[in-house]
Amino acid sequence: MSSLRGIVAAAHPQAAQAGASILRAGGNAFDAAAATAAALNVTEPYMSGLAGMGMATCYIAAERRVRTLDFVTRVPSQFPAGRFSNREELARSPIAAGAPGNLAGWCELVRSYGRKSLAEVLAPAIVLARGGFPLTEYNVSAISDTVAELKGRHAFYDDWARNYTSGGAIAVGGVLRQSDLARTFEMIAAEGPDHLYGGALGKALVAHVQALGGCLTVEDLESVEPVWLDPLVATYRGIDVHTLPPPCEGFQYLLTLRILDGFDVTSMERNGIDHLDTMYRAIRLAAGTRITHNNPSAEQLAALMSDDAVEIHRARVRDGRLIEGPTEQFVAPVLTDLVHQHTTSFSVADGDGNVVCVTQSLGAKFGCGLVVPGYGVCLNNFLYWGEVDERGPNALRPGAPLALPMAPSIATRNARPVLALGTPGSYGICQTQAQALVQHIDFGLGIQDAIDAPRARLWDGRRVQVERRIPADTIAALAERGHAAEAIAAWSTAVGGMQGIAIDPTTGVMTGGCDARRDGFVASA
Repeated sequence: MSSLRGIVAAAHPQAAQAGASILRAGGNAFDAAAATAAALNVTEPYMSGLAGMGMATCYIAAERRVRTLDFVTRVPSQFPAGRFSNREELARSPIAAGAPGNLAGWCELVRSYGRKSLAEVLAPAIVLARGGFPLTEYNVSAISDTVAELKGRHAFYDDWARNYTSGGAIAVGGVLRQSDLARTFEMIAAEGPDHLYGGALGKALVAHVQALGGCLTVEDLESVEPVWLDPLVATYRGIDVHTLPPPCEGFQYLLTLRILDGFDVTSMERNGIDHLDTMYRAIRLAAGTRITHNNPSAEQLAALMSDDAVEIHRARVRDGRLIEGPTEQFVAPVLTDLVHQHTTSFSVADGDGNVVCVTQSLGAKFGCGLVVPGYGVCLNNFLYWGEVDERGPNALRPGAPLALPMAPSIATRNARPVLALGTPGSYGICQTQAQALVQHIDFGLGIQDAIDAPRARLWDGRRVQVERRIPADTIAALAERGHAAEAIAAWSTAVGGMQGIAIDPTTGVMTGGCDARRDGFVASA
């Protein structure tokens, strides 16, 4: 879908339409981004919500520059560092809940650059939460999977089930209503973000978490403050790709592009053995660099991204020798077949030239599983994504930053935005975005075709899961070149759920693309 007035690409039709309705009512991309984010809290409650965390990359037309907003919060001040020997102990535990950052981030986008009031941008989410929406197959699958996982956790299962299953069965076409969440959004519309950050919701949230053994405090909530940062930038084929700097781990995405920029990918057969082998080798090298040098200083990062360092990686891609190493995280490899793809990303562009790309999450599906009684707010489990091993570069220490693999991105050409691109997918995020960008830039595919193109997910060691739309003989040839390649579903959420917008800087036409691997949808103003 294309438009001159404005466009929203999001992971659920109702959320995309919520953002587009704000654009039609005179709001800009920042207003629409907050409206889309809040609506996703309703329609994808397992992927993100006001008690999650996230990041945004923004092109601000009036300032003619890209800025990034980090609303990932720090490790709680009372976190018991050293208590845990295995990160799985945090997976569905109240102790894994970090201070909510998403609501603060949404409000900051509106406060800094929006035109509408907070009440106006939250109105579509309130209507959706109170009136309900019909469940899709994806909704039903996500909720049903969580029923099976949480049912034995008696301390908090009943609150969760009351909110998302009405205590009964769910089915495609059934209507999910969240009246508690609607009232919460109404209170936030009236009182502002202080309702959470020190107000009634915050106090109820902290009391509930602490009663179940968690470590969040009211002081942790009151200290939440989104941070505007200058972007990290890398040039690829004449475009400048912007995302957040560390502690965000998006530099892996940009390093992959820097490596690939030394290869004539366009001369290779699209989705052929040379294209995919080069891509996978570059991804694995960049992932290894991110893991080894997580959360680098500005000086360290400059050295990692320097021409000399990148050329060493390029030589390693060219030499054809086996590349084996971790892609996930830190000290201990993650030996799992689980796809932790419980994040959402969306992009918004308006007729004034503003562009916003947001990636936000609860950490895992429904976060830690705790729902604040009477408020309909599900808590994140972002501490699960840190390291319990205190030797690691992302070790969980009280007050320390969290390094997360999100990478919402905006690309510019001659200082004008041409592409917004983001995806969920945990440590596959930086892999997925590089693959789709190459399809769009090097092979000239439109944004929708670039998102639809088959992708792969690289795991620790040599393992690569490849969507089976890649021919079997190509997958076999990849194995001969040292990749432990295996075919997976033709359309798999293992490789993300990407949304994006391409912008023609000459005509101003905005074209949205959405991912069929999720309930992706594009809506225009």
